[in-house]
Amino acid sequence: MSRWKALSTELDPRVRQLLTQLRRLKDHSGLNMRQLAAKTGYSEKSWERYLGGRSLPPREAVEALARIGGVDPVRLLALHEVAADTWGGGRQHLDTSAPEGPAPEPVPELVPAPTVGPAARPDPETEREPESETEPESVTAARRSLRVALVAGAVALVLALSSAALLVMRLDDGDGEPAAAPPAVSTAPVPSPAPAYTCRVERTDGLWYAGISRTRDIELAYGAVGPEVAEAQCLLRRAGISPGGIDGMFGPLTQRAVKAFQTRAGLAVDGSVGPRTWKALRG
Repeated sequence: MSRWKALSTELDPRVRQLLTQLRRLKDHSGLNMRQLAAKTGYSEKSWERYLGGRSLPPREAVEALARIGGVDPVRLLALHEVAADTWGGGRQHLDTSAPEGPAPEPVPELVPAPTVGPAARPDPETEREPESETEPESVTAARRSLRVALVAGAVALVLALSSAALLVMRLDDGDGEPAAAPPAVSTAPVPSPAPAYTCRVERTDGLWYAGISRTRDIELAYGAVGPEVAEAQCLLRRAGISPGGIDGMFGPLTQRAVKAFQTRAGLAVDGSVGPRTWKALRG
């Protein structure tokens, strides 16, 4: 778990809430800053600024981190929209740089020098009093306040219908992984990011099976999904090594568990599940 530096007390509470949730997602993913940058396309320095509260992450970066953490991005994006309105009203700067890399230094706009001579004099036949190009400050402030109020109401509705803890990390039964606050009572179904699998481990003909797949030679590597991954996760748990949740997704926690099992079994440690690793898991 990362040791995060405390966020500035000058940040708006709504901004602090967004950054706290993003930090939890990053920690739960098990990725370091370099791996997070490789998976999202935003640089390490950008993520250090985002999670350190020095600049507000763009909407796309928030959505990318939500998908890596395996959660629905709806509430995160709603929190981001409220935070963006709050952020834009103070001294902070909203980061809108593209994921390819840091944005270039802004180039000042060149303003042509005024023409000296007869050409610069206004035509008395066509000269008109210029119309106001900006709204009164009171109208602008009223519109901004109305927008913030509408967005805040939408967030409150999402919280009431879904859960006050939609971003709670997926709990693994009995693995002792830390969780956030317990979910509140919900009146609407919460979409699941991945199908749920149940381990029904039993020994048949001298081999262990978890009741999800009977494969013994399919190749599984990082990024694989499906019932075969869930079968391997169940067998890893049976061997006393936690792969995280039994979700059928070959992520960083599952890869780490496979390497630990291969080391213990005296196999080549490559972090993937092949025929030899299947044989050891089922043996």
